[in-house]
Amino acid sequence: MAQSTRERVNVYRAKLRSSGLRPVQIWVPDARRPGFAEECRRQSRLLDADPQEAEITAWLEEVSDADGWQ
Repeated sequence: MAQSTRERVNVYRAKLRSSGLRPVQIWVPDARRPGFAEECRRQSRLLDADPQEAEITAWLEEVSDADGWQ
């Protein structure tokens, strides 16, 4: 007999748990929400003139390892 969707999901989750993984729920901003893109632009403009942002960006570029990235 075919398994229900719920049963298949439970089996899948049990396999993941037995592999040492656990579920984690993460809430992120909804990029489809009206005004989201404009708010991103507003925040980016605020950082554009921030001297600490330039310092942090330079440091990140210095320590990052992008070898093999495409």
